[in-house]
Amino acid sequence: MHNKVVFHAMKALNGFGLFHAMKALNGFGFPVLRFNFRGVGQSAGIHDEGRGEVDDVRSALDWLKREFSLPIIFAGFSFGAATGLRAACPDPEVPAIISLGTPLNADGRLYQYSHLSSCTKPKLFLSGQNDEYANRVGLELVMSELADPKRLVFVPGDHFFAGHLDAMRAAIENWIREVVLPTGPTPV
Repeated sequence: MHNKVVFHAMKALNGFGLFHAMKALNGFGFPVLRFNFRGVGQSAGIHDEGRGEVDDVRSALDWLKREFSLPIIFAGFSFGAATGLRAACPDPEVPAIISLGTPLNADGRLYQYSHLSSCTKPKLFLSGQNDEYANRVGLELVMSELADPKRLVFVPGDHFFAGHLDAMRAAIENWIREVVLPTGPTPV
């Protein structure tokens, strides 16, 4: 939750961690929740190979719904993206999805995304051109099997967008302006 990718995605959606003050200069002013999965950092529990972590995402989505009563744009990074997509796609109160550093093969795990073949929500997949956990050909193959609307964007850099976080952030902001705001949730 404290890595640079997650922080910069938060800034793109919210703006310096503040709900309103910096919205005009940076981000859209959306409320943002960053959290650690079970067993990470000071979170209770034990890592559950992605099964229980889907419930962690559902709990986070439920909390956001209770606290803000707003549509939710799900954004996740790496394992958080792969896991969160399973919870966010079937949720009717999540109108749009952002997957950053979508892994295909990481730490001995193979990730599958066939559950997204019927997900008709707008989806942004953002990857570094040299992502060590997902090559371009593999991601393009996954994308070819997903329901529209979808967009795959490659920016320079590796899995962590090293040296190119501004390009990652700009891609998120452009997609929000083009795809989400004309038809969906408005900033708080």
